[in-house]
Amino acid sequence: MLTILGFAMIATFLVLIMMKKMSPIAALVLIPALFCVLVGKGAHLGDYVIDGVSSLAPTAAMLMFAIVYFGVMIDVGLFDPIVRAILKFCKADPMRIVVGTALLAAIVSLDGDGSTTFMITVSAMYPLYKRLKMSLVVMTGVAAMANGVMNTLPWGGPTARAATALKVDATDIFVPMIPALAVGLVAVVVLAYALGLRERRRLGTLSLDGAPEREPETETVLVGAGAGTGAAGVSGAAGVSGAGAGAGAGAARGAAGGPAAAGDRDTGAGGESDDDFKGLDPNRPTLRPRLYWFNALLTLALLTAMIMELLPIPVLFLIGAALALTVNFPHIPDQKARIAAHADNVLNVSGMVFAAAVFTGVLTGTGMVDHMANWLVDTIPDGMGPQMGLVTGLLSLPLTYFMSNDGFYFGVLPVLAEAGQAHGVSTLEIARASIVGQPLHMSSPLVPAVYVLVGMAKVEFGDHTRFVVKWAVLTSLVILAAGILFGII
Repeated sequence: MLTILGFAMIATFLVLIMMKKMSPIAALVLIPALFCVLVGKGAHLGDYVIDGVSSLAPTAAMLMFAIVYFGVMIDVGLFDPIVRAILKFCKADPMRIVVGTALLAAIVSLDGDGSTTFMITVSAMYPLYKRLKMSLVVMTGVAAMANGVMNTLPWGGPTARAATALKVDATDIFVPMIPALAVGLVAVVVLAYALGLRERRRLGTLSLDGAPEREPETETVLVGAGAGTGAAGVSGAAGVSGAGAGAGAGAARGAAGGPAAAGDRDTGAGGESDDDFKGLDPNRPTLRPRLYWFNALLTLALLTAMIMELLPIPVLFLIGAALALTVNFPHIPDQKARIAAHADNVLNVSGMVFAAAVFTGVLTGTGMVDHMANWLVDTIPDGMGPQMGLVTGLLSLPLTYFMSNDGFYFGVLPVLAEAGQAHGVSTLEIARASIVGQPLHMSSPLVPAVYVLVGMAKVEFGDHTRFVVKWAVLTSLVILAAGILFGII
């Protein structure tokens, strides 16, 4: 019964948010609360929620201070050279812009943190997508898949978890998988190229005459635009001009939906000026060119300390944000303005994380996760034993989407590895197969970073899900097929 209710709870959540019947925050809270009562454990709901919040509180703290830190770095111009190089490549061509999105997301993903990747990628590419009226779900989908492939780096999380759970060396998992992961990254770029061509064809006949004005703080994201249905793209004010990255004094508002920073041009209640989308304004008041190398070294030191695990990541970002604000904006009113500029994004993301804590707390506390995992493992036919590498790779797609990485790698993977060993399949093969589902996992509703992505891009989570799932599954299957072809799995 718990197995059925677990799948029913997840299905209900996905259907409601994809049909836009409920907001993600409301669905993450109310649906698990209802199912907790249905399984007869409503009296323990408080305990489950507190346990979930306690487990995700460090993640929420990390995201809060990471958003402030990288928001400040964007404001002061640290990433301007990278953004200029990508934008120079893009040349206002939809195909190049989508490919540039994949490349930028892959490069920035080297730090191993999804929220960082999405903040920088969206801040850089959002103005271009807006100016050309490209589908924003194409941007979020491509960025999520590129980050998902790169998330398999040993310091990214999944590989380290697999190594810890199975007591093997992370290097022995990752290094042999490099060829297959490289094929997966190439697949993302090829997919970005195909989606870019589709956007180029669509926009070639798009007329901006009579385009409806955008309502304040709302976006019309047409998934069909990215799926080749010929639908019009994102609606917005006709005549928006300028291109560039979403850095600058108005980056938090222009790219992340935050309030206007001091110095932004007043456009009236809910209005937007053309300047909002010019991006890399060389004269924006928040630039700190004399502190460029300080900021670069601070960021490098922060990422190095994160990789070396010198301190917990939330503590590192807390210290980094405090240093960045103090050195770049020594006057308290300026510091308050920078924090206020990114407050909307911080609140949206942290709120979503704590709402997700209710979902994960109920899913885990009621035992639904365990029953679902055991049911899936038990359904594997005995004849598939010698193919446990393939089975593990296939199971990693739904399991890492519907479960947290911790739940999959520490709860399910050891069972799969034991079953594989009984049929002569090595533990390392099982471990390598377990990471192929990461391109899909990065769009899971249980991944906090995905809310940074859709929040900054002003995309409905349901729209993002409908668009990205099929392509992310395809990318994961390409990695799995490459791994089998190369004899890695």
